[in-house]
Order: sequence, then structure tokens, then C-alpha cells
Amino acid sequence: MTVPTIRKAERDLIALGIAVAAILLFVATGSKVLPSVVRSLFGNGSSPDHLLVTALLLNIALIIFGWRRYRELMEEVAERRKAEETARRLAETDPLTGCLNRRSMAEATEDLRARSNAHGKSIAFVMVDIDNFKQINDLNGHTAGDIVLTTLADRLREKLPKEALLARLGGDEFAFVMPFDTLNTKRVDDLVMRLFESLGKGITVNNTRIEATMSMGVATDRDASGSSATPADAAILMHRADIAMYHAKKRGKNRFYWFEPNMENELRFRNELEMGIKRGVLAGEFVPYYEQQIDLATGELVGFEMLARWHSPELGLVSPDVFIPIAEDIGVISDLSEQLIERALQDAKEWNESITLSVNISPIQMRDPWFPQRLLKLLVKHNFPNHRLEIEITESCLHENVGMVRSMLSSLRNQGVRVSLDDFGTGYSSLEQLRSLPFDRLKIDRSFISELRKMDANSKIVDAIVSLGNGLDMPITAEGIEDQQILDALKKMGHLKGQGYLYGKPEDAMSVRKRLAQAGKLVPIAKSRERDDEPGEVATETHEPAPASAAKG
Repeated sequence: MTVPTIRKAERDLIALGIAVAAILLFVATGSKVLPSVVRSLFGNGSSPDHLLVTALLLNIALIIFGWRRYRELMEEVAERRKAEETARRLAETDPLTGCLNRRSMAEATEDLRARSNAHGKSIAFVMVDIDNFKQINDLNGHTAGDIVLTTLADRLREKLPKEALLARLGGDEFAFVMPFDTLNTKRVDDLVMRLFESLGKGITVNNTRIEATMSMGVATDRDASGSSATPADAAILMHRADIAMYHAKKRGKNRFYWFEPNMENELRFRNELEMGIKRGVLAGEFVPYYEQQIDLATGELVGFEMLARWHSPELGLVSPDVFIPIAEDIGVISDLSEQLIERALQDAKEWNESITLSVNISPIQMRDPWFPQRLLKLLVKHNFPNHRLEIEITESCLHENVGMVRSMLSSLRNQGVRVSLDDFGTGYSSLEQLRSLPFDRLKIDRSFISELRKMDANSKIVDAIVSLGNGLDMPITAEGIEDQQILDALKKMGHLKGQGYLYGKPEDAMSVRKRLAQAGKLVPIAKSRERDDEPGEVATETHEPAPASAAKG
């Protein structure tokens, strides 16, 4: 029952009219009948008029009915008021944590802002998000996840000032609003730090300790001078705090940031990049570039590493450092990578058979158990020899599911595809993983190679990696060879393969073709056509995986 309906019930004119009429009729009839009844009882007069007595009795019944109806009506109104209050509370609060919900938080924030501004204070809108909450749910179950949420809500309530508002906006996202002195933002900083300490104690669920962290973003309705240059209502504050919280997650999580206008520009630019990447994959704007790989002992060109570049109509040539992480985040890295690999296979078919093609694998793709089959089908489709392809994975790929990674790499290696461990030394791979996983080559990260440039450089780390490769019977590739001094130092360490700007920057397919033509290392057109007509290497079907990406360069 709505409020207007309740109010209508409270002043039900029909029930009121019946009650008033019954009382008036009782007074009028009783004044005639009751004296006659009394006199008749004492034998001092004739019996009262039976018609009037009947009317009086009916009138009494009508009064009783009217009173009963009025009492029932009041009880019904009270019950419906209670039901409406319950419905309103459910509509405004989160049933799991008892906090306000997103819908009611906006109105409550506006009320608090108006009261605070009237007293010369500002409000801080703080967005709170639990880091990696999906992983907590997946590992411990949704019941444990609910306990984490309720515990966080309780700890927030415990630390927040009494005038603050607390809401659960959805999922693992909370927000609170608190008034503060405009010139004393340290009060907000101190509170946020206490909240970090509170959650840092961990949460125990069924004898299992769950370590959870959170990221926060803070926005305020006034600047440090106490003025508000631009209107900042509840919706704007929530948006700004969300941007600041997202910024905290990008900077490594488990931290907080105050909103700054440039954060909004960064987010807008990222959104434009995301849309541009999605359009670019469909439009074929991503192209392979190739970096030379050289036998350091002989100086002979022995292969190319394929690197991704984005020819954006709006941004020009974009580095993979910019678009690869975003492509991984938005879930298009597999399509982008396989598109690039297919184009690289077409280009490499024209190269001399002694020249290999290396492609990088995204850690995201290593989660796909069907990738090896798709890659092998591409090799068959383009009739490209399996032994000429080398895939490169980084050490970060080894930490999520070593068993699946092993089966993926083995399935590809069994078909002749070679596997390299890229950027070796920057991650956490163990000697046991190196021994047990099917790697064919180690690539030393450029950060170690660059140390060889210094006059007093200590090459012990590079020496150790080379010795490790020799002990495991794994050839070594050195990345980042940028000057003659580095090259000379590497030549003394044994028979290595290397790449870097000393041999030239990455080139597009046409430039590579010209380079190979001058060196006489292009396959004659007639032979290339004959190769197209020949059946490709048969790839045994497997239900195990291996990845692909062009995430470097």
C-alpha cells in the first residue's frame, strides 16, 4: 500500500460517517426509549414502543460494527506501514552487508554534502575495491567471498566516523562519504591508512587465512582553497573517485590516490585506445615488423623476430608497449596475435629456408588449451615448415599452471616447433622448471646485456646464464646489442646468437624483402609457388595447447 493509499484509509469518510450517524441515532433513539424502559421496569408506566426498542438495538449493533471496522482499519494501516518501511529499507540497503546500496547512496551523499557545505566543510567520497576478489572467490568459494565482504563492511563501519555514510555499490566495490575540514585533508589520509591496516590483518574463514588488499580512490567537492570551480554533485564525485581508484589499481593495487583532472584524461585516452584496438583488429591495422637475429661468431643473418606495430589512422605508428597490455586486458590479444602470425608466415615463406621466424607468446594465450592446434593449422594452411618457427614465452607464463604449460609446449615441440624462454633472469623460473620444461633456447634479457656497456661492468650474471645454458645444452640468444663494446664482450663468452639496434631497427615486410633480395636470400618465385603446391607438414591432432602473441618490441 502506498503512502497516499494509507492516508486515504486513515480518513475513510464512509467509516467515519457510519460511526457518527450511529452515535447520533443512538442519542436520539435512546432519549425516547430508555426512560420508558426504566419506568416499565419499576411498574410505573406502559411498555416502550417495540419499534423504537428494535431501532435502539440495531443502533447499538451498528456502533459495535463501526468501532470494530475502525479498529481493523487502523491495524491494517499499521501493518501496511510496517511492510512499506521494510520494502523501503530493502530498496535502499544491501541485504548482505546492511550498507546503503548504489541507488540510495547518491541521495544520501547529496544530503550530507548540503549539510556539510552549510557548516563550511567539504565531503570526501572514497571508492573502495577489493583487489583480485574473483581469485578469492574461485579459490575459497562464494561463501568465503561473502564472509570477506561482510568482514570488510564491519571493519569499515568500525573505523568510520559516526556521521559518515557507507555503501556497497555492487560486487566487491564499496564507497563511503565523510565530512572534513577543507584545509585538513590529512584527516582523510589518516583514516584511509587505518583502513589499510585493518584489512591487512587478514580474514580467517574455516581455519583458512585469506589475505586481501584493497585499492581506493578519493574525490572531494572542493579544492584546497575551499572553493568549487566546477559543480561536483554525488554522481560526479562517484565518477571521480572511481577514476582515482582505477588509477590506484593501474599503479600496482593496495594503495590510494586523490582524484586529479589528468586522471580523467588518461582514462578517456585509454577508452579511445580500447575502441581503436578493437577496430584495428577488424581492419587489419596491426602489422608485423622484423628484427634481425645474427650469429655473433660469423655475423650471418640466421633469423628474424616478429614484433607487432599498430598503424593507427589517428595516432600513427604505435609501439606495442602501449597497445599490447590493453589488448590483453580487453580480450583481443589472441585474435590480434594470430592475425600477425598468419601475416608473418606469409612473409617468411619468401625467405631462404635457413632463416627462422620467432614469435612472442602472451601469458594470456598460455591459458588457452586449444592454441597449439590453431597454430599448427596455420602452419599447414601456409605450408610453412614447423622447424623454422620458434615461439617465445616469458617466465611469467610459468606461474599459473605449470602442468598445462608443459603439455602445451610439448605438443608443439613434438611437431617440430621450437620453444624459447624469453627475458630470462627477470622472472622467477627455477632450475627445476628449466630442466623439466621443453625449452630449446634461452634469451638473456636486455637489462643484463646493457650492463656490458659500462667500462667497469661486471659480466658475472651474463657469464652465469651462458654457463647455465651450456650445462642444460640450450643455445643462448642475447637481446639488446646496441654497440660494438657489448658485441665484443659477448663474442668472448662463446657461440651465441644476438639481436639489437647495432644490426638495425625492426623493419616492415617490404624492407626485409629488399634486404634479403640484396643478400640473395629470397626464395625464387617459381620455387615458392612449387612449395605452395606441395602438401604441408602433417600436424598430428592434439588436445593440448600452446600460445601466441607479438608482445615485444
